[in-house]
Amino acid sequence: MATITAPPTDTQPATEHPATGLPAAGHPSTEAPAAGHPAAEAPAAAYRLDLGRLGPNWYAAVMGTAIVANGAAALPVHLPGLIGFAELVWALAATALVLLMAGRAVHHTRHRATARAQLLDDPATAVFYGCPPMALLAVGYGTLVVGSRVIGTGPAVAIDLVLWGAGAVSAVLVAVGIPYLMITRHRLPALQGNPTWLLPVVAPVVAASLGPALIPHLPGQWQLPMLYTCCLLLGAGLLATALLLPVVLAGLLHSKLPTLVLAPSLFLVLGPLGQSTTAGNQLADAVKRVLPGAAGPVLAVSVLYGVAVMGFALLWLLIAAAANLRALKAGMPFAMTWWAFTFPVGTLVTGAAGLARHTGFAGFTALAVGLFALLLTTWAIATTRTLSALAGRELLHSAEAAPTR
Repeated sequence: MATITAPPTDTQPATEHPATGLPAAGHPSTEAPAAGHPAAEAPAAAYRLDLGRLGPNWYAAVMGTAIVANGAAALPVHLPGLIGFAELVWALAATALVLLMAGRAVHHTRHRATARAQLLDDPATAVFYGCPPMALLAVGYGTLVVGSRVIGTGPAVAIDLVLWGAGAVSAVLVAVGIPYLMITRHRLPALQGNPTWLLPVVAPVVAASLGPALIPHLPGQWQLPMLYTCCLLLGAGLLATALLLPVVLAGLLHSKLPTLVLAPSLFLVLGPLGQSTTAGNQLADAVKRVLPGAAGPVLAVSVLYGVAVMGFALLWLLIAAAANLRALKAGMPFAMTWWAFTFPVGTLVTGAAGLARHTGFAGFTALAVGLFALLLTTWAIATTRTLSALAGRELLHSAEAAPTR
């Protein structure tokens, strides 16, 4: 069980690592009081929910849940109960998004100094501001492709338009703002890069891959601008990722990961790979509708790109899995970083499903199904462990001493 820490205030920064929710190394709260020490004889602690600890990394849980529904809808096979399961998971993701946005509103209202410090002065937390746009985009897309059977096509399109618009705009702001802070304000050792640095710049790629689904529902004069917007977003996010990946890999090779609980972040490298493959397939479908003359060449490029990138993604998946098995054997505890096992794998599901749809190759169909089984397993583990940690007051709770009699 995680050690109880004192509640953070606007004058006392939180003692939890922003990405993991675990106490910071060396903090007094991690030390057990000696026998006879006054602290050892203090009254039993009472717990309270502390939204000051609710960081942007919690949106990863929404992303990881939404991608399960979206992946189920994308699978090139039809299994009994699959659509009903997808609808249930989509509803869960949408509910979690609403609750999390409300909680974060309280966080920004009552813990303004903490929120400001997390963004401006703590690069370990700031990079997770890439998660909220992706959560909006994933839930919006799920509303269109899964939720429309529940709430109707018209409301689903309207909701996705709002969430995609908000997600795309915030993705661009984050992709500009966080690298700007990394360059001008954050203190970052040159050779200590890690995969969480990719989160801000991947968000535009997510917007590019999920925007084309809206094109058939737009008026004719808006379809081509939407297509070009998605292409611009893909280029922005993909090239920014290409610039950062060598820095991240250099940091991993030179300095390794600083803690065991960051081992799941190795899966984040899969995100831009699977998401760009998905984007290529989705854009190929959109081009066929909007620019039919260019449909053939675009489809050929998207398939060739997707197959090549999927090859590297599977290679990295094996590396990340091996590293995490090693970390588990070494005693890696549960942390919110475990949600990195979900969304990146889900992007491989949608990418492989798109390749299966466009090539008709049974191998890609089998790959999509196998990756979806992996996604279900990791999502079930992350969900169960998160709910258990919340129920056990190991996450988002602070301890306050009971009143003396």
